[in-house]
Amino acid sequence: MDFRIRKIQEQDLQAIVEIDAIRSGEAKPDFWRKRLQPLFRAGNGEPLTLGYVAVTGGRVIGHILAEGRAWEFGSPMCGWIFAIGVHPDYARRGVGLALCREVCLAFKKRGIHTIRTMVRKDDVDVLSFFRASGFHAGPFIELELEMKE
Repeated sequence: MDFRIRKIQEQDLQAIVEIDAIRSGEAKPDFWRKRLQPLFRAGNGEPLTLGYVAVTGGRVIGHILAEGRAWEFGSPMCGWIFAIGVHPDYARRGVGLALCREVCLAFKKRGIHTIRTMVRKDDVDVLSFFRASGFHAGPFIELELEMKE
């Protein structure tokens, strides 16, 4: 399949919202506008933020967003992929893998050699994608407490 990877631009917002809404079942334009803003501001002092889209025929068919962060609990600087999405019409054609590789290479160029993400343990498709991309269980376990009303 013929597509190219480029940095996210402001005009990509609507396509990203649409791709995310297909999977999540909810359009979240305000969320995405806020998440993408660090990509469009120079020298903002925010964590290293990376974002790329896959494009074919002028159409955005996939996206990935990631941050370089030093997290709490003694974790050294690492990259965090916090969003990836591919339009279902282009799934299983190497788009997600190409986006993931682009982010990993960008982190590596910046001296960041560990990349992390979180996946729902029951989301077999996404879990399988990341495992096929070389990801494995990391040193941390997520814990949560649900506060009842």
